[in-house]
Amino acid sequence: MKAEQSAIPSTDPYGIFDEWYVEARKTELNDSNAMALATATAGGAPSVRMVLLKSYGAQEGFTFYTNAQSRKGQEIRSNAQAALLFHWKSLRRQIRIEGLLEEVSSENADSYFHSRSRDSQLGAVASDQSRPMADRTTFVERFEEAERRFSGGEVERPAHWTGFTLTPQAFEFWLDRPNRLHDRRRFEWSESGWTDTLLYP
Repeated sequence: MKAEQSAIPSTDPYGIFDEWYVEARKTELNDSNAMALATATAGGAPSVRMVLLKSYGAQEGFTFYTNAQSRKGQEIRSNAQAALLFHWKSLRRQIRIEGLLEEVSSENADSYFHSRSRDSQLGAVASDQSRPMADRTTFVERFEEAERRFSGGEVERPAHWTGFTLTPQAFEFWLDRPNRLHDRRRFEWSESGWTDTLLYP
């Protein structure tokens, strides 16, 4: 078989991410910014769920927002390591990112909170995310109470509603190729910069 070159370049991983993400924004029909977020308890018990990427960059990392009193929020605060996974089926690509999490500033949390739709803001006020709920009527009533409380004024961001930024320590890019001869490259960060290697798929 003729030797093939990797289709994933040995360059800056942020540049590769940006190129793939821009393409995904054009081709994925729903939530191209959706990513699986894997966290773990202080004891190492894992859990995973989908969240939405809200901003990213080489200087700022990868930022999402959530209720810090939720299961994921509690796990983040007890074990500030996490992994992200983007999977774009239309492009036959996926990206894994691993790193450390840090809470965003109150100013950034306020700014993003008030950029959301008013109903989303009220929903965040009404929800005790991840906690047991007797019935949906209770949630609806809490939402309606929040509507009355903030009627005619700005919705106050709950102190526990915040954001977290993941600073990557590793990227792993996967690209579908014919005959299951897929392309896979991993980047790891050290004080001397990014190093990378091809991996068997």
